[in-house]
Amino acid sequence: MASYRIAPSILSANFAKLGEEVVNVIAAGADIVHFDVMDNHYVPNLTIGPLVCEALRPLTKAPIDVHLMVKPVDRIVPDFAKAGANIISFHPEASEHIDRTIGLIKESGCKAGLVFNPGTPLHYLDHVLDKLDLVLIMSVNPGFGGQKFIPEALNKLRAVRKRIDDSGRDIWLEVDGGVKADNIAEVARAGADTFVAGSAVYGAGKDTDPHRYDSIIGALRAELSKV
Repeated sequence: MASYRIAPSILSANFAKLGEEVVNVIAAGADIVHFDVMDNHYVPNLTIGPLVCEALRPLTKAPIDVHLMVKPVDRIVPDFAKAGANIISFHPEASEHIDRTIGLIKESGCKAGLVFNPGTPLHYLDHVLDKLDLVLIMSVNPGFGGQKFIPEALNKLRAVRKRIDDSGRDIWLEVDGGVKADNIAEVARAGADTFVAGSAVYGAGKDTDPHRYDSIIGALRAELSKV
């Protein structure tokens, strides 16, 4: 079986006990902490910043995957790097100079990712794929959790998977939005290897013992084992 990574988005976690939520979900078998940053400018919502990342960093050794939905993006990159981010991804529409932003992320000591909204063309990869560590395909329009998966994302995943395979480089292909146990296998077949799951993990555990996150993550992995 291919190596798959599950990255629960803390956007769907209980913010009143966020540290506990992160510890529990990693203990239950998640691989990555997905950290959604929204600015009420690039996207119509406002979430969390570097101080929250800094507070969570000592609680886990798992990679913190910061998805910046902010514009402009360059100003905030060093702050998240200093706060303990391992991966920083941004949207091409949010940068005046995409290559420069990728360089800034790398110079700050983090891995770099580029994010594509449902309506964003893939041509931005033409000249920077060799500098990326991650490509993130949004299967919903960014700004809110709990949305339904947009099926066209499967075609985009297939196209990016081909680009990555042709490059011969070790680049993660991440998908974010509406990923659940009933579609994660299909998404994996389209080429994704890293799965952001917010409401599917944290939402499903809100009214249960938090230690039951292991059964939720186990169900996702069981579906992936069928690929």
